[in-house]
Amino acid sequence: MRSGALITGLALAGLIAAACGGAGPSPGGAPQATAASACFPVSGACPEEARGLDGAGATFPAVIYTRWISEYEKVTGVRVNYQSIGSGGGIKSISDRTLDFGATDGPMTDEQLAAAKGPMVHVPMVMGAVVPTYNLASVEQTLRFTPEALAGIFLGEIARWNDPRIASANPGVTLPDADITVVHRSDGSGTTYIWVDYLSKVSPAWASKVGRGTSVSWPVGVGGKGNEGVAGAVKQTPNSIGYVELIYAIQQKLPAGQVRNSSGAFVAPDLDSVSKAAEGVTLAPDLRASITDPGNAAAYPIAGFTWLLAYAEMPDRAKALALTRYMWWALHDGQRYAKDLGYAPLPADVVELASAKVRSITSGGKAVLPAR
Repeated sequence: MRSGALITGLALAGLIAAACGGAGPSPGGAPQATAASACFPVSGACPEEARGLDGAGATFPAVIYTRWISEYEKVTGVRVNYQSIGSGGGIKSISDRTLDFGATDGPMTDEQLAAAKGPMVHVPMVMGAVVPTYNLASVEQTLRFTPEALAGIFLGEIARWNDPRIASANPGVTLPDADITVVHRSDGSGTTYIWVDYLSKVSPAWASKVGRGTSVSWPVGVGGKGNEGVAGAVKQTPNSIGYVELIYAIQQKLPAGQVRNSSGAFVAPDLDSVSKAAEGVTLAPDLRASITDPGNAAAYPIAGFTWLLAYAEMPDRAKALALTRYMWWALHDGQRYAKDLGYAPLPADVVELASAKVRSITSGGKAVLPAR
């Protein structure tokens, strides 16, 4: 589905024709588009768009967003400013309409959507894994964790590394007789949402005592700000364990534990096993979804989408054009950067749904991008 790579010649010709000849109604009866052919498909600068965008939110995708921003500016000259302040901050900023877009790894709740200053859209951009990462100097093997062990550790019910509930999944590994230091996020975080969404599914005790959300009341542990803060704290603290997006464990040269999935297999977090988590998942029309603890036997069980958040109607057409073009480019051309940065590209069917969501954004009641 990448523009210029996977879109067929016929599809590309159709897009150009739509842009040049006056687009017809988009799916769902959206108003006629007004974008000029010079602006779509995204292959260079667009004279009608804003020259800059401001956004903030999730730290989970910050590594790939940084790469996208750099590459996109080379193509279009548009400078995108993104601050990785956590999903909670991203949701608040876009809800208050102080930025052009927000970003989150945990979808907005119905209550948050109702409180926003207008209808909003969730556009999935890429997939990633949240992994248990730890600092055990005496252990060279990659540890395996059962759902029960992870929930027990973060509930404070498993307090020492040589607890049988950890050791039983790691035969032949000599675990230290040492206290476990738990590290968790201190800020509102979509990475936290994915982690606790998983724990809520696999542990009735977690679901009843803590639950899910971008922020929760942690039973034990110390906090770190952002994925980078948790990864740094784990790296500096002997006998610690935390949860981070996979790329942060890789960057800090920390191990990423295997986790037993719902089929009973211990699965390492990699691009293939993360992609499997989204296979066969039926997304709701608004594209909010949880894909933790899936039924696929080959799937890593703690995975999720990360979304860009935007208003469905943007009064500033120049900003609307800049944002929709950026999202379109990221969904197509930008996916090729995902694997090298430790993220899983979106499955083709999700790219199609996300692209339709971008096309639904309007300005002045008219679709910003041309219809098919």
